[in-house]
Amino acid sequence: MYDLLITGGTLVDGTGAPPRRADVAVNDGRIVAVSETLDGEAAETIDATGRLVTPGFVDIHTHYDGQATWDSQLEPSASHGVTTVVTGNCGVGFAPVRPGKEEWLIQLMEGVEDIPGAALAEGITWGWERFTEFLDVLDTRSWAMDVGTQIPHGAVRGYVMGDAGARNEPASAEDSAEMAAHVREAIEAGALGFSTSRTLAHLAKDGEPVPGTFAEREELFALGRAIKAGGGGVFEVAQGGLTMLDRGTTTDEMGWMADLAEETGQPLAFMVLQTDTDPNLWQDVFERFDKLLERGIPMRAQVAARPFGMLVGLQTNHPFAKRPTYDALAGLPLPERIEQLAKPAVRDAILAEADGPLNPDNPFDGIGPFLAMMTDKMFPLGTPPNYEPLAEASLGAMATAAGTDALAATYEAMLADDGKAMFMLPLFNYANGNHDAIREMLLHPGSVSSLGDAGAHCGMICDASIPTYLLTHWARDRSRGAGIDLAQAVHLQTQRTAELYGLGDRGVVEAGKKADLNVIDFETLALAQPELIHDLPAGGRRLVQYASGYDATIVSGVVTRRHDVDPRQRPRRPLRGRRRPRSTTSHRAPTPRAAQGPHAGPTP
Repeated sequence: MYDLLITGGTLVDGTGAPPRRADVAVNDGRIVAVSETLDGEAAETIDATGRLVTPGFVDIHTHYDGQATWDSQLEPSASHGVTTVVTGNCGVGFAPVRPGKEEWLIQLMEGVEDIPGAALAEGITWGWERFTEFLDVLDTRSWAMDVGTQIPHGAVRGYVMGDAGARNEPASAEDSAEMAAHVREAIEAGALGFSTSRTLAHLAKDGEPVPGTFAEREELFALGRAIKAGGGGVFEVAQGGLTMLDRGTTTDEMGWMADLAEETGQPLAFMVLQTDTDPNLWQDVFERFDKLLERGIPMRAQVAARPFGMLVGLQTNHPFAKRPTYDALAGLPLPERIEQLAKPAVRDAILAEADGPLNPDNPFDGIGPFLAMMTDKMFPLGTPPNYEPLAEASLGAMATAAGTDALAATYEAMLADDGKAMFMLPLFNYANGNHDAIREMLLHPGSVSSLGDAGAHCGMICDASIPTYLLTHWARDRSRGAGIDLAQAVHLQTQRTAELYGLGDRGVVEAGKKADLNVIDFETLALAQPELIHDLPAGGRRLVQYASGYDATIVSGVVTRRHDVDPRQRPRRPLRGRRRPRSTTSHRAPTPRAAQGPHAGPTP
């Protein structure tokens, strides 16, 4: 007798193989059989006729470091078929920590990842100092998905070097050795990797760059060698040159990254985005990347499956937030605020005003003038959300076509939908006004789908929905160019992401693998419009974006999501260390795209 039997579904198994008709049987949290037809009784049977059956999605770039200590559900990821998340990215996290330095780590996370500090301060249940103790505390928790984590450079540097580390002073040989000991100990205890940030876009709340931003080669290599010495894991980096505000370019950073990955033999994951200032630079990065892959160097490029930027609106950030007349109304409940903003005298006053004094504690307080200049790149998101709009659909272009003032038109547009209207401002990955560059980046054999930042940027974005977007937009709905084959869209966020972190026990629907599965109504699968809610500790706000069409999400054989509703089943504790597959899968460096052709399939 089976614990769970899924019958009649169309299996997309995660390997990139074509979909096929198959039943899936589960016992003791493992897949025990996959066949065109399976007989036998089961404690529960899910009829998947007319549905897709896929592996659970593995989201490798999240920031649930704090949320995981108070929230067992981990929304928004739970809404999108995600069964494994990796935290501790971008060099920020909450362990190790010296007693009394908790607030410093909170402000570091708040500045870099836009997670309300008050929510973190109220919500985090501390009780650790070293990273191994942090893992022990997580061992007392369970969630609707598996949670793995990495040890962050910022926290390690602050712990070992104190204020000197926080201020990015150079590390001595002794400092580097002590930091390396922490990293090795963390990897041995089950950390999936180590993360660091070198981009000037990542600043603490006080404006200081993340500790490690200017780390020298000796420090970085000591930490990378510690990963290998501890048993292996990923070296994750938000490299310098990532944004238009950075020093240098990604290609400048690729020398040391390649040398480190080659010496240690451990995978190094860096980030690639298309910028408006140099729209073709990402191609130069991939050309150099191809040469490194030809040498067998284990590097991976983290890429985003849709434009990367921010959501603009009256509930988030907008051009009028610091204008005195608006500021006087900002504390009103949204319906009352809209009533006032609709009055012609109020509108005229706001449009005529300059910004008032800024709040030095809010790094986004002065964003209004920038947004006022960006109406040509600000697009109504709409319902269903459209992340690939035409240039003429921007607020600025529509105002020009109508012969009206762009900022006045933006004001009126923001009152729509009772003030809940959202507007996409793509700062990266949309320089050409379409998704063609994104598609090429996603299909590069050395790329992994990533950068959803689930749990972070709470008042700016909600890209935790990217797993669903890979299916709805890329595998089904794209009309402005070629899409992505369904089997490949699933592979990109299952086997491909799992293998990077050595999680060979999942990401594929195959006998012997962990029973992490999705049953999806592909025809009706849809993303809702993002909405702002105030459900974080201390009343903190965050943007969430839900999906409909997931009949079931299953983790270790337990149904953790049923028809888009959380049944409060919590099957797992933290994910410690790599997981070897019961059946052999390859972990070779991928064949460069020149050898695979422009429509590369799954990594062999």
